[in-house]
Amino acid sequence: MATLKIKNLKKGFEGLAIIKGIDLQVNDKEFVVFVGPSGCGKSTLLRLIAGLEEVTSGTLELDGRDITQVSPAKRDLAMVFQTYALYPHMTVRKNMSFALDLAGADKAEVQRKVGEAARILELEPLLERKPKQLSGGQRQRVAIGRAIVRNPKIFLFDEPLSNLDAALRVQMRLELARLHKELQATMIYVTHDQVEAMTLADKVVVLSAGRIEQVGSPLELYHHPANLFVAGFLGTPKMGFLKGRVSRVDSQGCDVELTAGTRVSLARSNATLSVGSEVTLGIRPEHLELAQPGQPSLAVTADVGERLGSDTFCHVVTDSGEPLTLRIRGDLASQYGERLNLHLPPHHCHLFDAQGVAVAKPLQAAA
Repeated sequence: MATLKIKNLKKGFEGLAIIKGIDLQVNDKEFVVFVGPSGCGKSTLLRLIAGLEEVTSGTLELDGRDITQVSPAKRDLAMVFQTYALYPHMTVRKNMSFALDLAGADKAEVQRKVGEAARILELEPLLERKPKQLSGGQRQRVAIGRAIVRNPKIFLFDEPLSNLDAALRVQMRLELARLHKELQATMIYVTHDQVEAMTLADKVVVLSAGRIEQVGSPLELYHHPANLFVAGFLGTPKMGFLKGRVSRVDSQGCDVELTAGTRVSLARSNATLSVGSEVTLGIRPEHLELAQPGQPSLAVTADVGERLGSDTFCHVVTDSGEPLTLRIRGDLASQYGERLNLHLPPHHCHLFDAQGVAVAKPLQAAA
């Protein structure tokens, strides 16, 4: 059992607020990912949990025990850093056992734990090597193994894959996902890479400027973003946004006249909308379509394209200067400067009010 409750947590440095009141619960065996742009406070939040930074106000509870003022060594947490921080003069075996040796643990039990961690991480052939004889991915696995042998209540990961090349990051993502399943452990993971967040997490916590923007499963956040920030941050390529005004509101929904030059009828709650309200319509690249005859369409001009093999990303610009990205089959492509007509399927469109808050579909439409 390892449940962490964070209550109104705040952190400031020299009068500057960094963490501005975080309330969050991390449940037993969850893989929770903190994600957000650089400077949003995600690593500071992790360091507050680990005890490496002093809390300004608020509380941290681990399984009902207040650990807010408890020293890092007594919190029963293990942290894996962005840098491997291995002892260069020690073998892999000694690096993994060092904390237990220092604590005076039984030697047979230490060797059993090191052997089990080495088996899980496929490090058994490397136990007598030193860090300089290992690849980057192997070093990161040793750092993870060092955390495993301590058998902590919660594993904390601070951007552990950011120093690896692209192919190795993919491999290590899979290994971390398997590790979570095998250990049945509670894990908190910090990253700025939303692909890591989407692929690893049971629960994603999106942070911006020291505050939580939204918490939910990866697909919940992808399909139902709470605001413009979350909508634009999650997804590769990012969601496209078009400015507009509401031209009709009734019990069935609303019409939006886009600045780019077309009208879209949407089934939405009219609670926060009125005729003339400024809104933003969002649509993801995979939901944009080339318009068929008779369909409402949006005229755009093709910019550059990116051919990735299985997919092609066609970057286009509306007549009002707003950029969009169209995701199509890899064997198709647009020509630079070509005029295209796009269809915006209403059921795939997101709508945000003037404050950037998502306007929800009515319950009957969502059912």
